[in-house]
Amino acid sequence: MKKILMIGTGGTIASEMTPEGLTPELNTHQLLAYLPRIAQLCHVDCIQLYSLDSTSIHPTHWLGTAQAIREHYDDYDGFVISHGTDTMAYTAAALSYLVQDSPKPIILTGAQKPIWFDGTDSKRNLTDAFLYACRGCGGVQIVFNGRVILGTRARKTYSKSFRAFSSVNYPDLAVVQDEHLLQYIRCESRPRPLFYDRLDPNVGLLKLIPGTEDALAEFMLDRYDGLIIESFGVGGLPEYDGGHLYDVVRRGVERGKLVVMTTQVPNEGSDLMVYHVGGHLKSTLRLLEAYDMTTEAAVAKLMWIMGQTREFSEVERLFYQPVAQDILRFGDE
Repeated sequence: MKKILMIGTGGTIASEMTPEGLTPELNTHQLLAYLPRIAQLCHVDCIQLYSLDSTSIHPTHWLGTAQAIREHYDDYDGFVISHGTDTMAYTAAALSYLVQDSPKPIILTGAQKPIWFDGTDSKRNLTDAFLYACRGCGGVQIVFNGRVILGTRARKTYSKSFRAFSSVNYPDLAVVQDEHLLQYIRCESRPRPLFYDRLDPNVGLLKLIPGTEDALAEFMLDRYDGLIIESFGVGGLPEYDGGHLYDVVRRGVERGKLVVMTTQVPNEGSDLMVYHVGGHLKSTLRLLEAYDMTTEAAVAKLMWIMGQTREFSEVERLFYQPVAQDILRFGDE
């Protein structure tokens, strides 16, 4: 029988009702008490790492989770992390960079309804997560509503529905139905994972809207050493009378700021060279393009890279080097 470590971090799945709304209060042992079936699938040990609404998850919690996996890695066949849904995609992406090429499954799951709630999705998601941790492939993945999604490709696309997550620009890895696993794609792994213990959280995200003022971009580039800019369509910076966003970004890049251009459009990614507003930017400034990466993965990857280096040529190499299939650059295939 496989040995699985369950790591609790809080979230809706572990929440109780309070006068001010749902608050994570149940620990991992209490969650498992609702699911005696899991004891028939595997032997489970539990640790309660955090009890947080995932809105309050911070990069320090990603590091703590990765450290817990590292400390217990040799003792278990897989890991199940119960987590709130709101920032689960960020955590899954971050763990994909902090624990790379794991031959053992590292599975995140949670729920849209607490485990005690009538009609909850908690019981199915937890059971599926443990089943996949026992039978699935290695790497960091989200198991939710019967779907298995690569950690670097997940995004929460529904705020209330049970089908909360989508796989962006990449197929689902597997499906779980009535405890039957159908694995479509297996993740690459090494005999042992590569663990990292440094992130630099000094990364900001600027979502452009029509009429974004120069002062906002200037503030962000003053405040953060790394800035991800979510532009429109295939990407670029707006050009309008009285606006000088290009010059603001140019000055930031010249000061050594790391700028990543991406798109607000969920599917198909960026391609800066299609239009002048992007092509002029890319051909004249030293910056990066996220292509088909999710914003969640781009944020986590830049934090991981900045924890290792600030030298641009090395930053560029690491950013474009795929980790857990996080980027498939256009024109490379």
